[in-house]
Amino acid sequence: MRIISLFLLFSILSISLSAQNKKFEFIAFGDMPYRLPADYTRFETLIKQVNKEKPAFSVHVGDFKSGSTLCSDEYFNKIHGYFETFSQPLIYTPGDNEWTDCNREAAGSYNPLERLSTLRKLFFSNTKSFGKKKMELNTQAEDPAFSEYVENLSWEYGGVQFATIHLVGSNNNFRPGGDNTEFLGREKANLAWIDEVYRRAADKKGLVFFTQADMFNGGKIAPVFQEICNKLSELSRKYDKPVLWVNGDSHRFIVDKPLLNPDKRSTILNFTRLQVFGDADMASVRISVDPKSKELFTVRQLLMD
Repeated sequence: MRIISLFLLFSILSISLSAQNKKFEFIAFGDMPYRLPADYTRFETLIKQVNKEKPAFSVHVGDFKSGSTLCSDEYFNKIHGYFETFSQPLIYTPGDNEWTDCNREAAGSYNPLERLSTLRKLFFSNTKSFGKKKMELNTQAEDPAFSEYVENLSWEYGGVQFATIHLVGSNNNFRPGGDNTEFLGREKANLAWIDEVYRRAADKKGLVFFTQADMFNGGKIAPVFQEICNKLSELSRKYDKPVLWVNGDSHRFIVDKPLLNPDKRSTILNFTRLQVFGDADMASVRISVDPKSKELFTVRQLLMD
């Protein structure tokens, strides 16, 4: 019996190691659909294209509407329905257009915090992904100290650690001279979440974050993102494995290395930022993961006909 048990254990370990060394792909996109109603058809075409590619999973990095379209429950439910039509798992992280900018008259003059609460209830009501094939996710809300932040998610796939983090454009909801209770609470949660995700990635081959905000717009880090970037710089240097940071917000396809070492001259080479298409450029990005490659990640544009 002992010999059989050891054989079964060896077989299980072999299967696990084989899965962790297998190549796979995921797809990222965001800042869509914007230009309505024409973009509904274009978004449906993109979904069909993604389904045809059959990625391990896909991620929408926020802004599922423009800043000047209504933040209505009806629209939120329509997007929720679209998310469920993906064949493979789909994960979503919020953007500013879904809540911080909803106080604009063109967006319906909503209370941003009420819209954030609605987003959390509708899009993060459980710990499963969207899509016809569901993926089980972990949430920061499992920590009683951060039970509010159901949108900060993590999962492991193919020996790589993945996570979303709730950072948004429009100055990350920091309001000079205003009430910044929401910003300060989320900032504390996000810093703790980054610590936790790097901890989970310690025995993984690499790490991928997804967020909405372009923290590196114009080559400068805005003050509201400085602490986050300091944390990322510190932990990425210690981690010394590939880290991929995927964001939307600025609607231009970019792959760069925006973080510098303390000398402010040399680059943190294991940290790569990928900014996806958006708005008028409705396209996605396919990332191939090769666990046997030192670089780990290969990025390819996925343009629509």
